Amino acid sequence: MTQNDITLSLTDPADFPAFKRDLQAAFAIAVVEEMGELPDEPIPSDADLDKALASPNAVVLHIMQDDRRVGGAVVTINRDTQANFLDLLFITVGKHGQGLGKAAWSAIEAMFPETCSWETVTPYFEKRNIHFYVNVCGFHIVEYYHERNPDPHTPSPSGLPDNSDMFRFVKKMRRSASGSSKQSK
Repeated sequence: MTQNDITLSLTDPADFPAFKRDLQAAFAIAVVEEMGELPDEPIPSDADLDKALASPNAVVLHIMQDDRRVGGAVVTINRDTQANFLDLLFITVGKHGQGLGKAAWSAIEAMFPETCSWETVTPYFEKRNIHFYVNVCGFHIVEYYHERNPDPHTPSPSGLPDNSDMFRFVKKMRRSASGSSKQSK
């Protein structure tokens, strides 16, 4: 699959309810694998998602393949520092294992070529995400958030097992002669 198979489109706020449902369904897979069942509240919670979607610098994106929605992402873009944050990334249930995540991430990087660094977090138990960010996308694990080392910026999402231990990932980008970013080795 080439990057050209995937496009990104801005999500209209009227589409946020469906975006949230699709994201929560995708995230539920790992939670059920880890916990055996879903908690009473969806993960991420509606409140956490509403906060992410309404963040002042948030860009909410549909991941599209052949004019069909196959996932979504929320990125926070700091226009001053270009130290940007991947808040949420998901591929729709039933579409995993097709290279869509890798193609989507490549499209996101291409959409924001001035980025100096990307940062994200994921639950410690989410092995697929850890593999994806480290081995597929080139992120590095730089911190482990847990009870004795909590995330100083963001409380952990509610409803996750084991006190919501999280890994923080960073991907440094380097600028090419044209001014666009490339992964730093």
